[in-house]
Amino acid sequence: MPPRTKKRPMSDEHKAALAEGRNLSRSVSRYLEALEAHKPKRGRKRTPESVKKQLSAVHDSIKAASGARRLELIQQRRDLEVEMAGMQAGGPDLTALEQEFVKSAKGYSDRKGITYGTWREFGVPAEVLRKAGIGRGA
Repeated sequence: MPPRTKKRPMSDEHKAALAEGRNLSRSVSRYLEALEAHKPKRGRKRTPESVKKQLSAVHDSIKAASGARRLELIQQRRDLEVEMAGMQAGGPDLTALEQEFVKSAKGYSDRKGITYGTWREFGVPAEVLRKAGIGRGA
């Protein structure tokens, strides 16, 4: 077995650099996860009226259904109610997450070697990248 070397304590600068990296990563991750969760879906946009109409049809069907079909309809009703609540609350507010991302993205990009094209392919808007100081040449 090779001889064990003594562990050297980390310098304060090294600890600060690690903490900064974790903070950058955390800010970027939160924003990217929010973008993914609220990505526009393909197809026709759902309106509150169409959801209400479908909810009404499900309520009517539950009365006559039994067994597994009734269970499925109850779940569908719950899903529609959640969707309706989300519509009434408006779109997601990404403002705070975006501000943190703008502060952190440039440093994160530099550390990880992430290019403008990669950010865009993921779905980060060009305007947000411009605010963060990430250009096409980066």
